[in-house]
Amino acid sequence: MHGGLFSENNVTLDDIRKIDRNRQPPEKGLMCELLWSDPQPQTGISPSKRGVGIQFGPDVTKKFLAKNKLDYIIRSHEVKANGYEVTHDGKCITVFSAPNYCDTMGNKGAFITMNGKDMKPKFVAYNAVPHPNVKPMAYASSLLAFM
Repeated sequence: MHGGLFSENNVTLDDIRKIDRNRQPPEKGLMCELLWSDPQPQTGISPSKRGVGIQFGPDVTKKFLAKNKLDYIIRSHEVKANGYEVTHDGKCITVFSAPNYCDTMGNKGAFITMNGKDMKPKFVAYNAVPHPNVKPMAYASSLLAFM
């Protein structure tokens, strides 16, 4: 998922599959929370600092995983200094793949791999590399010729 979990109890994977995703995200409800919610260290649910979605605690993660027979939730959505962060007793994993986000954050990027035999997450973190010295839209002229 991009963001996180839900203010409603008992959300299932089938509920998530039924979300109409071919539209602008609403400001509340399952689609909004799936996109914009963030984990928090304390239990329960709190209002989000973003103004949309919620903040959810380790108890919310544990209940969602048990209800849906899952081992982890894996999300992105937040810059992490090392490119990833593991919270909620190892059950909520944030993986952020853009190093030095917006050329200002100085963070590492990361990706996760899992072996099918044990499904234990393994992380690979990496630093940003310099941008190539290419002017913006330098390659667009050949694409624009077809329009």
